[in-house]
This record gives sequence, structure tokens and C-alpha cells, in this order.
Amino acid sequence: MTAPATSAARLVQLLGRRESGVPAYRWLADGLRRVIADGRVPAGHALPSERRLSEALDASRTTVTRAYALLVETGFLVARHGSGHVVTLPLGRERLGVGGALLPGTGDAEDVLDLTCAAGRAPAGTAEAYAAALDALPSYLAGTGYATAGLPELRELIAARYAERGLPTAPDQVMIVGGGLAGVGLAVRALSRPGDRVLVESPSYPNSIDATRRSGARLVPLPVDPTGWDLDLAAATIAAATPVVAQFILDFHNPTGALMPDADRERLAAALRRAGTVAVVDETMLEVRLDEGPVPLPFAAHLSRCVLVGSASKSHWGGLRIGWLRVPRPLLPQLAQARIADDLGAPVLEQLALVQLLRRGHGLHPERRDELRAARATMVAALRDALPGARWVTPAGGLFLWVELPEPRANQLAAAARNEDLLVSPGPQFAVSHGLQRYVRLPYKDPPEVVAEAMRRLGRAWRAQASLPSGPVASRPRPVVA
Repeated sequence: MTAPATSAARLVQLLGRRESGVPAYRWLADGLRRVIADGRVPAGHALPSERRLSEALDASRTTVTRAYALLVETGFLVARHGSGHVVTLPLGRERLGVGGALLPGTGDAEDVLDLTCAAGRAPAGTAEAYAAALDALPSYLAGTGYATAGLPELRELIAARYAERGLPTAPDQVMIVGGGLAGVGLAVRALSRPGDRVLVESPSYPNSIDATRRSGARLVPLPVDPTGWDLDLAAATIAAATPVVAQFILDFHNPTGALMPDADRERLAAALRRAGTVAVVDETMLEVRLDEGPVPLPFAAHLSRCVLVGSASKSHWGGLRIGWLRVPRPLLPQLAQARIADDLGAPVLEQLALVQLLRRGHGLHPERRDELRAARATMVAALRDALPGARWVTPAGGLFLWVELPEPRANQLAAAARNEDLLVSPGPQFAVSHGLQRYVRLPYKDPPEVVAEAMRRLGRAWRAQASLPSGPVASRPRPVVA
């Protein structure tokens, strides 16, 4: 089978202007490595012949030959008969980062498709951001490296983004942490004591639920439907439980994808204010906006006693492991003290890389947005055949569909999917206590062709699950990473 090809004209566009003072072959090799690493030239694609690329670049053929040879040596290209030079990855597994989060000891084969992780590849420009971060790093080496609240330039950029969204914020209200999950856990631990009641949505992100449970809190579940929140039920639950903390995902909720409008945010804020409850709102999915539409204000604009948790994992790349808290001033001492007892600070190099990325833009890279839209459309079209009778609400953003199955067989579907080399997260994994057997979360973060293949496997698994008994299944579902 002939490999799909990336044209010489496309490569010239991606590579941009040649750097002066750098040998031509080295500039070309470095540029090709960057566009391969960030996915703009996918693994499995053939590069143009040496002659065609040299003509397109107005460079000598020797330059292209030396660049290709260097990439073969470092594992980014492989020479194949009939296809020329084909893009590969030095890790030896083309789906690392495409197939999801690879957990040690799971023994996954290379052809396994992983739908348990809602995170994608790094956007264009990530390698360049790290290179610029390395250039800036020497200025910080004379210090201790412990920036407990975070680097000032990063906090300023994040504070400015809150101001753009209608929430005036000073840089000293921003605290940099090691990812969104770490931020949620830190806020809950700082604001509650073991035995306190904490309101938690159900379904919700499983790792946030577990982090709150490990803090010793008594969890009070608040049901969230595929269409969103029942505000009357929320107000009644808050009034009855008077939780110390309430934990929410209001922007492209994980897993339903729902987005709470401003009017409902005001009603929810009023109920929390009456109860004296502090809100911890996870905005990790905020920037993954795929469709045009109203953009609600940050929840802290409705409720002053609110800690906002942000993250670069979905807007940029999970490998950065950088998140942040936007903290109201009265709560800063509590959060700061808890942070010192937690981990003393986030990595400096990753903060510097994120500074570079945020200077280019806070939201999704346009190419990544287009990819996600195409993948979402592919999944929606294929689901009708894969799961006849299933229902879902197509979200305006986020990375997944929350699909209601025709029968309460989510665990059986996940077990059958494993036999098709497909990993799926069943609804019960997202429940605070039990239930949700009618639901499954399906991320559309992979390229459309991978999504289409995953849906074919899902269809076979749905047909096969009918032969499995009801009740507990033999194999446990794979943990949800993101």
C-alpha cells in the first residue's frame, strides 16, 4: 500500500523562512522534525522526493539528502521501497499521544485504540516554545527554582486573560500548580476538613471525585443530565446539605459537554451564597470551544467566594503539566499555606514554555480546532450505525460525546470492546456512587480516520455485548486518565 504523501508546497509553507547563520541542511532537518513532532506532518505520510523538495525550496539536492539522512538517523524518517521517505516516530509507536495515555503495565498492543483519555497531541509551535524556554532558562538558574506561586510573567498573562473574559484579576491572585487536577485537589483540601460536606456533580471527572473523596470529605452528589443542570434541584440540594465546598465543571462539563449559561450561573451563585458555600470551578475545558455562541462570564463574576481552576492540558498539551488557581483575596492565605505543604511549586521550564504559548494565544490552535470539528462530525455520523437507538447531545465544545445507550449495558460494552482492541470508559466510572449504566463517554480527539475505525470497532462490540451476562463483568474498566 502506497503511503499518503505530503506535498513539497505544503512543506515549504510549514517550514517558513530559513534561519540565517544556520547550515541549510540543519535548518531543514530541525524544521522537519518540529512539524513531524507536533503532528502537522502525520506519522505514516511520505515526504516529497529529494529532487522535488530541493526544487520547491530552491536549495541543493545535497541539502535535502543530508537533512533526510539526519532524520532517518534520529528516527523521524524511514526509507521504504516504493514510498521514499516515510514519517515515523523515534518512540517506535505511532499512536503514542494519538491512541491516548499509555499506562505502565497494561500490555496494550500497538493497534489498540484508546477512548479512555480525552486529550490530544501538542499543537503546532510546542517544540519552538520549549526551545525558547530553554534559551530563557539560564536567567533563572541563579535562584532557588522554588517559585511557589509561579513565575510572575506567567501569572500576568493568566490574569490578563481573566480580565479579557470580564473578570478583573491581579497577578497576585493567580497561583501556578502542577495541572488542573492538582489545583482542584489543593483547593478542596485547603477549604475543607475531613468530614465536611462537599457538593460534587454526578457524573463528573472520576479523578476529581476521587481526589475529593481522599481528602476525607463527605460527598453530596448533584445529578447532571446530558442537557445540563436542574437549577431547582441544585438550589434544594445546596439548601439541605449546606456544603462547605461545591465542586463544579460548568464550561463543557466532563463528561456531558454541557455549558451553563449566565442566567443559570447567577441562580446557582445565589443558592451557594445563601448557604455560605465556596465554589471550586474547574475550567480545564474552557478554551476547547468549537462552535460560535454566547460566552458566559467566569463563575467568579457571579460569586466572589469562588476559586477558578485552569489548565493548559486541553488548550495546549497535557505534557506541560501546568495548571493554575484564580483565588479571591480573602482566601489567598489558606491556599498559599496549603500550597507550601503540597509541592512547593511547578517546574520552571514548563512554565517558561507555557509563557511562550500563551503569548501566541490562549485558545485552541486554529488547526487543532478544525481537526476536532472534523473528528466530532465523523463520530456523530458513524454513531448512528455503531449504536442504533443511542442518543446524545452534540456539545459546542469539549472533547467528547456523552452517549446514552439503548440498554443499560455500559460495562458489558466496555468488556466487549476490549476484544475489539478498543478501550472505552463506561458511565459508572463517572458516577459519585453508582448508576449511569446507560452511558458511555466517547472522546473525538483523534484524527477522523482513527475515529471512524474506533466507531466500527464499537459497533462490533455493541453487537457482541448482547451475549454477555448482566451484572458485574470479569474485567475492570481501564482508569480514566483525562
